Amino acid sequence: MTTSTLSSLKVIARPKIEPKPPVLGKRVKLIEKLEQQKEMAQCLIDNRRFEAFKQKRIIDSETGEVRFERRPTNVRPWYYDSDGHYYLEVKVHNRPVELSKGKHAIDVGDKAQLPDVLGTVIKAVEQGELDTFLLQPAIAKKTKS
Repeated sequence: MTTSTLSSLKVIARPKIEPKPPVLGKRVKLIEKLEQQKEMAQCLIDNRRFEAFKQKRIIDSETGEVRFERRPTNVRPWYYDSDGHYYLEVKVHNRPVELSKGKHAIDVGDKAQLPDVLGTVIKAVEQGELDTFLLQPAIAKKTKS
C-alpha cells in the first residue's frame, strides 16, 4: 500500500476569517499620502525636483490586452510657509483635519523639521489617533444647477 503525498499534510476545515475593519485601509492610504508629503518635503530641503507617478490602466483596443502605464501626476504640498516659517495641515478627504478645537495647522518652524513632524503624524495615524476623521464620510461636492 502506497501513501499519498497529500496524506503527509495536516488537513483541517477552512477557518473563519474575520473581515478587517475599514479604518485599517483608510489608515494605510493616509500613511501613503503622508509618506509622499515627507518625500516632497525632503526634496524641498535638498533643493531637488519632486516627481510623483501613478499607474494608469490601459486596454488595447485591438487585442484587448490590459497593461499599466506609469504617468506623472501633480501632488500639492500640505505644508506652506509664511516668511520662512512653515506650517503643515493634515488632510482627509482633501480637507484639513481639525487637530484641536478650531486649530487645523501644525506649527513646524524651519523647513528642515518637516520630515520629522510628518514622521510624528505618521506614528499618530498608525496608533489610531486620527481614526475619527478617517471614518467621517466625505462631503459631497455641490452640483451646479
